[in-house]
Amino acid sequence: MLLMPQRDWQWIYNDAYGVLSVSLGSDMEFLTPYKIKALIPDALQVTEFSVDHAKFYISFIERLGKSVNVADAVKVQLALNATAAYFLLKPQMPKSWFFDTSAICVYSELAKVFQLRCQGVDVDVMVIESNIQASLVMLLSPQLALNDSKLLHQFECIKVMNDRLHPRKVSRQIAAA
Repeated sequence: MLLMPQRDWQWIYNDAYGVLSVSLGSDMEFLTPYKIKALIPDALQVTEFSVDHAKFYISFIERLGKSVNVADAVKVQLALNATAAYFLLKPQMPKSWFFDTSAICVYSELAKVFQLRCQGVDVDVMVIESNIQASLVMLLSPQLALNDSKLLHQFECIKVMNDRLHPRKVSRQIAAA
């Protein structure tokens, strides 16, 4: 079942877990993976889940259906994390040096899935914000070691130049007659 935004939804910084959360009414709270150092100052105050947030969330859910085949609960998880990242994370500069350049030009758009290649490892990422030169992407794979000391965890975001986005490899089965 897909959750649709309600008037009582609000963003709250959850001190107990040290992450941003979304209060989804009186009996449910969704924890994002975003810690205090990655958030804008407004994210530390109780903030309403605005009309703009709801529009982005709904648009993201609609686009998800075109890019991935996942359960509704996963769509909600991805959309809430994407909404939090889009509106409440600090702006980032691209960190493309971690990733291999793609030989194929791709068209980056919201909720589209690509792969990034880092140190010979391919991981899936989803576009949260895109412009002509760079995209903010959310890691879908469990984790990625960027180097010996920096690790990116699932649902964390990183900005990269679009020339680092590789088309997603789709495994096909061919049946010969």
